[in-house]
Amino acid sequence: MKRVVVGLSGGVDSSVAAHLLIQQGYEVIGMFMRNWHDESVTISDECPWINDSNDALLVAQQLGIPFQVIDLSKEYYDRIVNYMFKEYESGRTPNPDVLCNREIKFDVFLKAAMDLGADYVATGHYCRKVENTDGTFSLHSGSDSNKDQSYFLCQLSQDQLSKALFPIGEMQKSEVRAVASSMNLATAGKKDSQGLCFVGKIRLPDFLQQQLKVIEGDVIEVPDNLEQYLRYKMAIEKIEHSDLERLSNPFYYARNFGKKVATHQGAHFYTIGQRKGLHIGGRPEPSFVIGIDTKENIVFTGQTENHPGLNRIALKLQADSIRWINKGNELLNNDVLKVNARIRYRQPLQSAELIKVMDDYYLLFNTLQKGITPGQFAAWYIGDELIGSGIILH
Repeated sequence: MKRVVVGLSGGVDSSVAAHLLIQQGYEVIGMFMRNWHDESVTISDECPWINDSNDALLVAQQLGIPFQVIDLSKEYYDRIVNYMFKEYESGRTPNPDVLCNREIKFDVFLKAAMDLGADYVATGHYCRKVENTDGTFSLHSGSDSNKDQSYFLCQLSQDQLSKALFPIGEMQKSEVRAVASSMNLATAGKKDSQGLCFVGKIRLPDFLQQQLKVIEGDVIEVPDNLEQYLRYKMAIEKIEHSDLERLSNPFYYARNFGKKVATHQGAHFYTIGQRKGLHIGGRPEPSFVIGIDTKENIVFTGQTENHPGLNRIALKLQADSIRWINKGNELLNNDVLKVNARIRYRQPLQSAELIKVMDDYYLLFNTLQKGITPGQFAAWYIGDELIGSGIILH
C-alpha cells in the first residue's frame, strides 16, 4: 500500500483531498505545517493558524488517520520572509505563495514526508498532474477554471511533481463542498483562506515594518502625455523582435515629470498598479501607482487604469529564475514559442510569444498588459498545460 502525507491546512480542499486518497486505497497521514509565530501582524479573524490547526486535527480524527504538526517556521522565515523583505526593499513585489510551494511544501515538507516513509505528498490544489508516455509528468490547469491554482505551482521541478498528488484537480469547488458536507467534515462550511501560505492574512505594512523603515517621501503624479509614452506608442505600432529590450524596459520617471499630490511612508511599501492606500484626494479620476523609486524614495502615480505608464506590451524575465516543468520544452537561442501567459494569479490567459535571445527571455504580448510588476511571476501555457515560468525582471 502506497503511503501519502497530506498537507492538511484546516480548509475544505485539503480535507476532501485526504478523504479521496483514503477511498483510493492509500495509507494516509495528515500533517499541518506551522510556518508562523508572530501574531502581531496577522489579522486575528482571517485564518489564524491555531484555529486551522485545530480544524485539521478534527478532520484527521473524523477520517481516522494519524495527524501531526510540523514546525517549519525557521525554514519559512529564512526562505520566504527574508526574500519578501529584500524584494520590497528594492522596490519589487514578491509572490511568497509561489516560493512557498517550491521551497516549503514541495521541498522541506516533502523531505519530512519522505522521512516518514511516504511515497507521495498531496495538497488541496486545483490543478492536475498527468503522466506522459515517456514517464515524465506535466502540470495542467484545474478542471474548475474559477479555482485553477496551477499558477502557484509554476516553479515546481519534474522531481517535485513526480512525488505530488492533487486529488481534487478534476473536481469543481461545488463538488468538493458537497463531498465535505456528505461526510459532515468539520471544514465543510469553512470559507476559503486568504493571505500568506499557511500563515493567513497579514497587515502588510506592519509586517514589512519589522525590517523596513518608515521614511516619508513624495507622491508625484505624472501626466499621460509625456513624450516617452508617445514614442512607445509609435514603437508598438510596428513591433520587431529587435525592439524587445526597449519594449520591455519600464518607463523612466523623474521628480520634474509631474507634481506632488501627497506624501507616503516609504516607497518600498508600494507596488505597481496599486490603487488602495494612496490617500490621494481631490483628483478627478482614480490614481494608480505607475512607478517606484526606492533610491530617491518617490512614488509615481497616474490617473485611471488606462494611463500609458501602467500599460506595456512586453516584459523581460530574470534568466536564473526560469523553470520548466518538463525540460523537453526548453527553448534554444532565438526560438519563439507561441503561448498563453499570465503575469498574476487569476489573470485571464493572454496570447503572447516567449522569445529567447542568447541568455535572455522575453514575453511579447498581443495586447498591452496592465500593471507589469517586477518581482512577480509570469507563467506560460500551451492549451491547459503549464509549460514554465520566471520572475519578471522589468
